[in-house]
Amino acid sequence: MGADSGPGAPSAVPWRKVLYERQPFPDNYVDRRFLEELRRNVRVRHYRYWGVVREAGLVAQQLSCVAAFLTLWWYMDQSQLSPSTLLMAGLLFALLGYGLYEALGASRGGGRTRLADLQSAAIFLAFTFGFSPVLKTLTESVSTDTVYAMSAMMLLAHLVSFPYAQPSPPGSLSLNAALFASVCLASRLPGALHTFAMLTCALLVFALWPCLLHRLRDRAPWGFPWAAALVSLGSVAGLASLSPGGALLLAVALLTLTLLCPLLLVRLQRHKDNIHGPWDEAEIHEDLSHFLQ
Repeated sequence: MGADSGPGAPSAVPWRKVLYERQPFPDNYVDRRFLEELRRNVRVRHYRYWGVVREAGLVAQQLSCVAAFLTLWWYMDQSQLSPSTLLMAGLLFALLGYGLYEALGASRGGGRTRLADLQSAAIFLAFTFGFSPVLKTLTESVSTDTVYAMSAMMLLAHLVSFPYAQPSPPGSLSLNAALFASVCLASRLPGALHTFAMLTCALLVFALWPCLLHRLRDRAPWGFPWAAALVSLGSVAGLASLSPGGALLLAVALLTLTLLCPLLLVRLQRHKDNIHGPWDEAEIHEDLSHFLQ
């Protein structure tokens, strides 16, 4: 890069930062005013620790939901949890969640009524119950190790692709990945009723719970941490009944995601150093609306 004191730089003719005329300067020549327009950390967003913790809670929630779902599946696979018990508990939680969702003043798009919600739920339950025998035998020709590997990959894809910034409704990719993993795991259960109960549980955990949690975060900020903490503690306690070591790893992961990672983000923010200057792309600030009319 050239400078005013460079060899052969003329001093009689002033340099202008234009491209449409020929000047007696090298192409890479700039004068001392070049760095006067240097700006650092323009439009940088300053994060607050507890605000980041609140947002990171959604990531921990999805990890807790995956752990809780796998725990319920293991209990059903070992015949320690009956499908009727899971269905009754799911119905109870669905009614409580729907009532809370309505109490928080959820907006209804397109004039949707409670009758329409009931019809949608009935159609889903009817189709799921009817296709449960088919889903039960869907992966009979696939080895168990392959089914478990596919389920693990799909649950990982669900965690990676989940729209944490706007989780209501869940993204199609993340929801489809979670339901695909649920179908794979449910097909390894003893009977068709087990498959139906497991798929119904998957809908509650991966589709409806994120919507309710998002509504809590927007309408009842004081209740969001308590609900998130309750689900996290429940998932850790459920996993502890199967594997204390796995429960310890889950607890460490949840604490790291919720408390340690936001602390690192806030601490490292002081080292942010973005530079802006005349080398940036040009931005047109003129109002061009009259050309578009």
